[in-house]
Amino acid sequence: MRRESKTKYTKVKKIIITDEYSLSRLDNCLISQLKGIPKSKIYSIIRKGEVRVNGSRSKPDRKLIVGDIVRIPPLFLVKTENSFPASDSLKQIIINNIIYNERSILIINKPIGLASHGGSGISLGLIEAIRQINPRFKKAQLVHRLDKETSGCIVLALKRSVLRTLNEELREGRVIKYYTAIVNGKWPNNLTLVKSNLKKNQLLSGERQVRTSMKGKESKTKFKLLKYKNNLSLLECELLTGRTHQIRVQTSDLGFPIVGDKKYGDREVNNKFKLKGVKRMLLHATTISFPEINLTCSSVVPSIFKQLVEK
Repeated sequence: MRRESKTKYTKVKKIIITDEYSLSRLDNCLISQLKGIPKSKIYSIIRKGEVRVNGSRSKPDRKLIVGDIVRIPPLFLVKTENSFPASDSLKQIIINNIIYNERSILIINKPIGLASHGGSGISLGLIEAIRQINPRFKKAQLVHRLDKETSGCIVLALKRSVLRTLNEELREGRVIKYYTAIVNGKWPNNLTLVKSNLKKNQLLSGERQVRTSMKGKESKTKFKLLKYKNNLSLLECELLTGRTHQIRVQTSDLGFPIVGDKKYGDREVNNKFKLKGVKRMLLHATTISFPEINLTCSSVVPSIFKQLVEK
């Protein structure tokens, strides 16, 4: 249950940049520092010149260095004193699904039905729950995200310096991600590379919807047919780019929707498999690899995937 919220104006604040935020973007630094302030407000005060770095106006993407002085203007702060507490059972599920916990990096086999973070009507996500498990995890940050109904490997950083390193690996395209999916229909053996331009839109409800559009960002996925049976194709999917809902939209656009996908899938197909006991989207983040830092982790593909293509 959520306690009462307090509202107040903050005083002018000056931050001296230390190693923790060295080479961080100005906007990312402020988002981390100003909990309870909407991102839209943060970008607004930067744009209006109310945020000063060493006395000067700066753009959101300015890289900060040790010794920089960042002035933050007075802000109207809404602070919730008690975030939604994670249940002991949820904490234990997360603990049992920790795959890797070294070098200030946490990799978890995320369960289905658990959002990566709270927001848009979701009171508690994975990141909020993790921060309640252990004092060491209190400053954990998501390196990337998985959809609520996607299971598998998700990476978190426990230190800002580690977060910067892992984010850079992602930006430079040096991270390898493999997913496993089951789609409806016979996937062609020769369909191994899919390219499309994907554009992300936000509905009035706050929900994200992705569509193929000439104005979208280039998106590429490698696909490999692992098995075909019962008009179902078991696929290995390698992300060459990391767009929102990329695999889900590309397979659906080609006429091979992921089984159980409520947003881009086939309702009739989903209902048929729901009657057979399939109560999830059949997409799993199997492996993630950071070759430059010698780190590779995999999670076991849920048994339902194997069962469906063997029955």
